[in-house]
Amino acid sequence: MDSNDKIKAVGINIKEKANLIWNVANSLFGAYKPHEYGLVILPMAVIKRFHDCLLPTHDKVLATYEKIKHLAVKEGFLRTATGGYRFYNVSPFTFERLKADPENIKANFESYINGFSDNVIDILANMGFFNQIDRMNDAGVLYQVISDFCEDSADMSPDKISAVDMGYVFENLVQRFSESYDEEAGAHFTSRDIIYLMCDMLTMEADFSSSDSPAKTVYDMAMGTSQMLTCMEERIKSLDAEAQIICYGQEINPFTFGIAKADVLIRGGDPDNMRFGDTLNDDKFKGYTFDYCISNPPFGIDWKREAADVEKEHKKGDAGRFGVGLPAKSDGQMLFMLNGIAKLKDTGRMAIIQNGSSLFTGDAGSGPSEIRRYIIENDWLDAIVQLPNDSFYNTGIATYVWIITKDKPVTHREQVLLIDASGCYEQRRSPIGNKRVDITEVCRDLIVKAYSDYDSKTYEKKIDSNTAIVVKSKRLDSISLGYNKITVESPQLDDDGEPILKKGKKVADTSKRDTETVPLDEDMDVYFEREVLPYRPGAWIDKSKTKVGYEIPFTKTFYEYLEMESADEIAKRIEEHEHSLMQKLRALFGGEQNE
Repeated sequence: MDSNDKIKAVGINIKEKANLIWNVANSLFGAYKPHEYGLVILPMAVIKRFHDCLLPTHDKVLATYEKIKHLAVKEGFLRTATGGYRFYNVSPFTFERLKADPENIKANFESYINGFSDNVIDILANMGFFNQIDRMNDAGVLYQVISDFCEDSADMSPDKISAVDMGYVFENLVQRFSESYDEEAGAHFTSRDIIYLMCDMLTMEADFSSSDSPAKTVYDMAMGTSQMLTCMEERIKSLDAEAQIICYGQEINPFTFGIAKADVLIRGGDPDNMRFGDTLNDDKFKGYTFDYCISNPPFGIDWKREAADVEKEHKKGDAGRFGVGLPAKSDGQMLFMLNGIAKLKDTGRMAIIQNGSSLFTGDAGSGPSEIRRYIIENDWLDAIVQLPNDSFYNTGIATYVWIITKDKPVTHREQVLLIDASGCYEQRRSPIGNKRVDITEVCRDLIVKAYSDYDSKTYEKKIDSNTAIVVKSKRLDSISLGYNKITVESPQLDDDGEPILKKGKKVADTSKRDTETVPLDEDMDVYFEREVLPYRPGAWIDKSKTKVGYEIPFTKTFYEYLEMESADEIAKRIEEHEHSLMQKLRALFGGEQNE
């Protein structure tokens, strides 16, 4: 299946499989409030996924367990019996056998759950599922829920639905659960087409072919259900089937964390690399560095609850992740940016999604500006790509992929490439939530081409007789993104109009104080003499107050002036419109239709 087919398949699987699973909510009606449905549906979907993976080897595992149950160490034997999974279940029950005995459903279901290996039980405990068994039983819905998951349409075996697609089904379920709580749209689930673009840009120059190359490490600091990691591994394997990839991730939501850990177990990865906790104030990967970081952290979400710990780490300066500066407490996305940079090896690369505020918010000397300054002056900012609007399931706003490279190619040094890919998409036939467009393979190739060329160009490609996709790129000198914010003082004047002096120096009139923004690549004194002094004689720059700022003028860079219509043409068009309107009115009221 090619990448376009996989992108389309996501939509099919989300719509069909997720709807079927969510329909189990009908059995919970009355026993649970709508915002509580996810407490049952999410862990039950995880359990059923485990069940369907293990079902083909169920009898073999039971036979093996009977032979070795007296041994102190059983893990290796049982994992081998499953065909290589890192989890198992030694209970004689299956979902069909549970369904066959409605009278003993609670005891049998608990026996089934307790038959899982400890790593699965740990996942279910994190999701708070054990309390729900009693609650469902007391409400008389436990048997029906289990029966619902026995339907053929709820088959989640790996040959019916891949690991990546199952992850998207889980993400859709999590999204519905979040919406039922009326939560803020901070977690923007990232569709496969966007992740493929991020992966291709990250790995464009990578060489995975060397047999003695060490395993590449990939980190997601806000992994959700771990689909970015899964897709990254999938894309790298497509470049080199022998490539060794080790994935690491951290997640704060217990439900999505449970799903991510379950997904890693099913795919044969190391579940210990999936860590639960808040990345901002409970970093589970202190001292780790990675080859790649790929992430879509929440934006527009405050970091007030983490503030004490974040500010404490900020005071550590270079010894902490946040020493360079802090963003406003209303939005923590740039803290994730700093965390990702701290986690990169000296040759590491990061693709991270941000909204537009990271480009420009904050005056010179502010936290956001200092973060941009830190990234740009270290020459780590390689490129920024504006994605098409309506690319995400639950937001239609403008979003950007930042490519951070700790070791830029020589040809990219002291340069930044801005790529406007807002016009590079294909419409979906059927939207999924707010997602109305896809970055298909032809679109992705055009964006990657622009990144590869690393030059100021416009790329256009016809995808059918009526539609063209467009990518525009601008290569800028890094220094052009910076500016000096200078403070201009004017003297106080005495009654005779002469400057007031104190210790031989002019006294500033604070009511006339002003500021000017001077490009960093221009001499501020030359600018001052040309742009300020002719209009404010006697003024001077208070250089003790000068601050350096950085912003990324994305919109301005790609702005194209459209010549306004002349007044005569506008007047003519209005006259024609009025004439047409009068004819229609005369016709309506029975008058003459023509003058």
